[in-house]
Amino acid sequence: MASGDANADEYVVLRSGRRKHLRSQLLVLKIRATDDRGTFFGYAKTLGTGGMFISSVNPREPGDIFDISFRLTGEKNDVKCRCEVVWLREFEPKKRQDPGMGLKFLDLAPEDRTRIEEWLKVNKL
Repeated sequence: MASGDANADEYVVLRSGRRKHLRSQLLVLKIRATDDRGTFFGYAKTLGTGGMFISSVNPREPGDIFDISFRLTGEKNDVKCRCEVVWLREFEPKKRQDPGMGLKFLDLAPEDRTRIEEWLKVNKL
């Protein structure tokens, strides 16, 4: 990420132990994503204003960029934005961690960021 990027201070790697923003573990949040490979569905396990972790046995590759949409529990409107895969976790039979990918939101609208922040405050699990 370029040092002149206005959103650089808002980016949080979801696997980091040091977080600038609230995040919440999710039981199930269905995600729809579309790119040149087609549409796929996944389930978010964590969510923050900087991105999310999607559980998937077939994650995209780091650097892949695509559109996603999801609906926060109790909300009527979807959150839609572009995101980038910043890391992935492959399936390992001896580990209990879900396979999947960490996504960074690239163009999250300010009103959607606010909706996520408010949702996170109410839904800390």
